Amino acid sequence: MKSSFAASRLFSDRQLNFLLLVNVVIVLIGTVLSHGQFVDIDNMQSMGGQLPELGLLALGIMLSMISGNGGIDLSGVGLANLSGMVAALIVPKFVSGDDSPASYTALFCVITIAMGFVGGLINGFVIAKLRLTPILCTLGTQLLFTGTAVVLSNGASVHVDYVDPLSDIGNGNWFGVPIAFWIFIAAVLWFGWLLKRSPFGLRLYLMGTNPKAAFYAGIPRDRMLVLTYMMCGVLASIAGLISTTHTLSAKWDYGNSYLLIAILIAVMGGVNPAGGYGRIVCVFFAATMLQFLSSLFNLMGVSQFFGDCTWGFLLLLSLAFAGGERVRAIFGLARTNSPAQR
Repeated sequence: MKSSFAASRLFSDRQLNFLLLVNVVIVLIGTVLSHGQFVDIDNMQSMGGQLPELGLLALGIMLSMISGNGGIDLSGVGLANLSGMVAALIVPKFVSGDDSPASYTALFCVITIAMGFVGGLINGFVIAKLRLTPILCTLGTQLLFTGTAVVLSNGASVHVDYVDPLSDIGNGNWFGVPIAFWIFIAAVLWFGWLLKRSPFGLRLYLMGTNPKAAFYAGIPRDRMLVLTYMMCGVLASIAGLISTTHTLSAKWDYGNSYLLIAILIAVMGGVNPAGGYGRIVCVFFAATMLQFLSSLFNLMGVSQFFGDCTWGFLLLLSLAFAGGERVRAIFGLARTNSPAQR
């Protein structure tokens, strides 16, 4: 009885059904058109290695959107690049990769994630304490992080020493699955539990759904916002760690297009831009869908411009399939933030 009830709840989400259907259709079409090459182990590992960077950034976008009040984190890509660059510049001054690869890798990871923590803390503090609109704050810090990376590197790419344990984070496999993808899955499971089962998740959803009710319920808004954007920063830094170890270099303009794609993944995953709603599982399948499409277009030699057109069409289709509530939320948020309403 319980299993049938759980199954009915699982398939009652129209957005999830749509994403699952599109994923299956893309895999079937890709397999047929590529004569099986699409599901070849090498191609699957390649997709698994590319997905986490965008997926982790999309999780950060999701968390900031759920918090409500027009919440969004536009600084993710800049913070990811800066985090990897700072680690690449500092670590060789203290540890030799040749003499102590484990210590080199550990210190590199710690510094990268610490930078994400600090960057997220700056965002959260400015938004919560100074009452700055999230989109303006994170746009400003995006420029700040990117400008700092340019100054530190003089606009050039910063080389990262080849160290086996460090390189394995972005290029290695564990049980045939890319280690980067395992990291992404761990993040999905952790934040899925955090949002659904923990007091933090319940408070965040309530804060995004009804800020006034959250206030009278005694939910500490400022602390919640600081924690939320700190988590967004850490997710961005992990994405930066994966990209840096994948290419063994850090550059200030790496992944400039990732921000818009991460926002696209979050919205296609059914996250409410007005706050208060979003499911990790839907964001996960939205990320896999775009990765499948991108890989299929590359495999078939299709122009990326056609890919952008297809992603836009799927976004409109997913909004329509969700029943219109996401469209109403977007326009409702736009009306709330318009000058005429203030």
